[in-house]
Amino acid sequence: MNISYNWLKEYLRTDLPPGEISEILTNIGLEVDGVETVQSVRGGLAGVVIGEVLSCRKHPDADKLTLAMVDLGTGDPVQIVCGAPNVAAGQKVPVATVGSTLYQGEEEFPIKKTKIRGEVSEGMICAEDELNLGPSHDGIMVLDPEARTGSPAAAYFGIETDTVFSIDLTPNRIDAASHLGVARDLAAWLARENGVKAVRPSVDDFTVDNNDLHIPIRIEEKAGCRRYSGVTLSGVTVKESPRWLQNRLRSIGLTPINNVVDITNFVLHESGQPLHAFDVARIKGREVVVRTLPEGTRFTTLDGLERTLQGTDLMICNAEEGMCIAGVFGGIDSGVTGTTHDVFLESACFDPVYIRKTSRHHGLQTDASFRFERGSDPSITVWALKRAALLIREIAGGSISSEVVDVYPEPVEEARVYIRFGHINRLVGNRIDPDIIRSVLESLEMRMEESDDEGMVVRVPTYRVDVTREPDVIEELLRIYGFNRVEVDGHLHSNISYTEKPDREKVVNLVSDLLTSNGFYEMKSNSLTRSAYYDSEDEQDPEAVRLFNPLSQDLALMRKTLLYGGLEAIAFNINRKNPDLKLYEFGYCYFQDPAGKKDPPLDRFDEQLHMGIFLTGKSQPGNWFREAGDSSFFELKSYVELVLKKLGIDPHSLDQEGDAHPDYVEKAGYSLNGEQIVAFGRMAPGLLKRFDIKQEVYAAEFKWERVMQIVARQQVNFRPLPRFHVVRRDFSIMLDRNVTYASLRSLAFRTEQKLLKDVTLFDVYEGDKIEKGKKSYALTFTLLDEEKTLTDKQIDNAMLKIARAFEKEFGAVIRGLEKP
Repeated sequence: MNISYNWLKEYLRTDLPPGEISEILTNIGLEVDGVETVQSVRGGLAGVVIGEVLSCRKHPDADKLTLAMVDLGTGDPVQIVCGAPNVAAGQKVPVATVGSTLYQGEEEFPIKKTKIRGEVSEGMICAEDELNLGPSHDGIMVLDPEARTGSPAAAYFGIETDTVFSIDLTPNRIDAASHLGVARDLAAWLARENGVKAVRPSVDDFTVDNNDLHIPIRIEEKAGCRRYSGVTLSGVTVKESPRWLQNRLRSIGLTPINNVVDITNFVLHESGQPLHAFDVARIKGREVVVRTLPEGTRFTTLDGLERTLQGTDLMICNAEEGMCIAGVFGGIDSGVTGTTHDVFLESACFDPVYIRKTSRHHGLQTDASFRFERGSDPSITVWALKRAALLIREIAGGSISSEVVDVYPEPVEEARVYIRFGHINRLVGNRIDPDIIRSVLESLEMRMEESDDEGMVVRVPTYRVDVTREPDVIEELLRIYGFNRVEVDGHLHSNISYTEKPDREKVVNLVSDLLTSNGFYEMKSNSLTRSAYYDSEDEQDPEAVRLFNPLSQDLALMRKTLLYGGLEAIAFNINRKNPDLKLYEFGYCYFQDPAGKKDPPLDRFDEQLHMGIFLTGKSQPGNWFREAGDSSFFELKSYVELVLKKLGIDPHSLDQEGDAHPDYVEKAGYSLNGEQIVAFGRMAPGLLKRFDIKQEVYAAEFKWERVMQIVARQQVNFRPLPRFHVVRRDFSIMLDRNVTYASLRSLAFRTEQKLLKDVTLFDVYEGDKIEKGKKSYALTFTLLDEEKTLTDKQIDNAMLKIARAFEKEFGAVIRGLEKP
């Protein structure tokens, strides 16, 4: 947001330089991001002076050029070659002298001494558009004969040099989105020393000239419009704005349009109250109605685009049709033009949710919607209306032709807040005298209603839509009192903190470091997501937590899984030529029990921390000695088990799941006591198609709360290194295809509980060289006796016992085992 230094000083008497004001604004919470010196005309017309044409004669070698002798006030007239048809002796004209620079958009044109068709030209007699003073290029500008020769053109045209503050406004401080709002805060700070107050322009001169043009107002959609005020003016002349008004708008980056529209923009940036001007001739039925229109209604806005309205879009209508999208954008057929003579002015307070939804849906971000969707002040509508009406009558002529029509169904009361002195001192850390507290709050235009030794009741003005509680008022007090004035007493105040073991943050960081060291990047996705991910065409997901007033269906409910956010990130990267990805995310997922009790309501809802892992594309880049490898299910599984082992959880101690998640096609998972810990697999092609992903994606999702419960029960036990050597033996088995490695491993450990330490699978074969429906596994068994060296007989007996168990349980055929 841009704030003009010159404009600001119209409401606040201060001689502080811009640098000091910038520092004060930052200290009171209006952070100044940048300070820039600007001119109302680019370049400030530096080097352009008023010249007097002494004589003119035709160029000897060009019929359309004139040789003009011009007095620039230096005593030595100069010759200038001019192509304008209206140049004549005796005229006072603006002259760009040699060494000056003219600007056209982003282009620069330095003025040099040159020859044109053999004749010397020392400068340039300028047209209106060449000086950026207007659009005309019909000829050179002819000035008042009384203009002083040699004087700067900047002084003649009233060119201003100004300082503009660029303020990073936080969403809660919409009250400061205007020059009066900033002046109000600045005055509160300065009042500590010299009692300075911000002065709002008076509208006491507002009088009704006649009642010839009364237009009634009706609010049908009362939930969307809290207050609507209007007044009419007749006989206005729409033309270019005076120079001072154009300068004010240009200083903050706005382009002047015409006097009526410029005044509405001026009042908006002066007071923060958006206004809109309608051509009365285009208000059919001479009535203004605030309502919604049927879903699908077509409406053409000022930018010439035809838009399809939602059923919730608040509209300003006449008796027959819509004229304006309320608080967002005007219609193409109802605005003020050069032929307008009668004007209806609107000043309203619209509901922020209505405006925000409409603005987001139509992709229209305007100065008006910026203010309305953050909460405007209902108490200022009539003042702003009168202020604009007086300016229009002064600048555009005409008369005020109706009383102010003010429809205010349910007046908004000022917030009433009780603040306690003891609470203030506790939060601030210092004692602040109650008299200082009263002074600061009064400088912020807060009224004291009641007061005692313990505290006081404060009435908060309606423009502070964000101040409703005691901590809000204390924050305002401290903001103006000064954070830098809070003393540090040198004592250390601390609390003993206790964190239950294991510390979840430490565990999360441990796993994050593990994955990052293995080439993963951490990602973050929005916890608000699309309802279409969870709802079918026939019914809504009953467990999904939904927003009552979502900005759009893309942000309609709280996520139940991290998978869809991960797929959105993968699609985003693939579309930007980054297809090889290893990502992980920690994030909360949200659920509700539709059959749960409603008192207290929060008991129905559940928030769970999940962790997601995503692999896609090449797992490793190729080079001259190694081909690139694709990501795979088993690579994902290795990372899942790596995470579990890092946390001291043996994957083989968990129950394996084969049908872990409906979004996977090649899938697995781990659970304990019937509660799922992690599900992982290859994402279903149908799901990938919804995200326009054309390559395989492998994903895993941990239920982190369950992981933490297991980690909390883990014990670290020390065992010395074995003194005796381990022994490894291999054999292969042929068995039915549906027998899993996990079942073989489990049976082996149940059969040989003392000597067997590990079982690994190192080969799998399925093909035409063995019986149909069969497969071959090659297994390695690791044996160890921790008390003595194993003998061949012990080893052979252990291996034979395992083999017989496989034969009996699974009908396996053992190969490569020597029987004792």
